[in-house]
Amino acid sequence: YEAIKQQYRPEVPQYFNFARDVLDRWTEVEKEGKKTKNPALWWIDGAGEEVRWSFEELGVLSRKVANVLSDACSLQQGDRVILILPRVPEWWLVNVACMRTGTVLIPGTQQLTAKDILHRLQKSKAKCIITDDSVAPAVDSVGAECHSLKFKLLVSEGHREGWLNFKDLL
Repeated sequence: YEAIKQQYRPEVPQYFNFARDVLDRWTEVEKEGKKTKNPALWWIDGAGEEVRWSFEELGVLSRKVANVLSDACSLQQGDRVILILPRVPEWWLVNVACMRTGTVLIPGTQQLTAKDILHRLQKSKAKCIITDDSVAPAVDSVGAECHSLKFKLLVSEGHREGWLNFKDLL
């Protein structure tokens, strides 16, 4: 074991990006016919509604979300994004988009109180928060105390004053 351990030298790229180096590579392998097509994401809600995305679809959609973060929100590598959503497909898209852009994802549960959200926003100096209608009022109640917060994205069919609509931007 010790001899193997001393000789083991994994090939590690200087710059690794999971979205590009794994997900996009699997898309290419499927396109080349070297791998059978399987869903990259298969989500089913409580009512039986399904979302099934191939690796190619996940790649395209996550690049669109990455463009929202980079263009509409002017986020750059290292900027922090707080994501408070249930595990809906958009949760996964934002995760992969943050990997693509090099932004730092800070996930949070919908059980956070306004005080919890305030603490996370202030300590992280997040520039963006992404949530839904159930958490947006708590964010609005503390947003004025968060000077680094520049963009609020709402994952909803509806609209809210002071928020960008995530689905509209896509």
